[in-house]
Amino acid sequence: MNTVFQPPSPDAAVYVISVAAELTGLHPQTLRAYERMGLIQPGRTGGGGRRYSHRDIERLRDIADLTRAGIGIEGVRRIMDLELQVDALRARNEELLAELQALRSGLAARAAVQPTNKLPVLHQAVGQSLVVWRRGS
Repeated sequence: MNTVFQPPSPDAAVYVISVAAELTGLHPQTLRAYERMGLIQPGRTGGGGRRYSHRDIERLRDIADLTRAGIGIEGVRRIMDLELQVDALRARNEELLAELQALRSGLAARAAVQPTNKLPVLHQAVGQSLVVWRRGS
């Protein structure tokens, strides 16, 4: 029986704290402190042990890079929050672009079948004027 190795998903909590500390170059106490500050939320085992995902490891590396660059914890928190917002906006933008493309495709298909301009046609007889009123503020 051949089994194919499937790597865990980026969100699978698989690394114990000692491995996460080694992979990030941070001390386990630093990881615990970042958790207390709300910068990271590792998964937990049934017994309460911390388990870090690949995404957690990347986030910890980003935090370490920012703090080494002289950015304080509150600055790091704000940067991380903004990055999450940017990621969410990018995802939403992709959804909207896909929806727009689908709408355009649907409109193009309907335009081939029937004309889309349903606006009334204005006719002017010779000698008549057309007046457009605009309300003043």
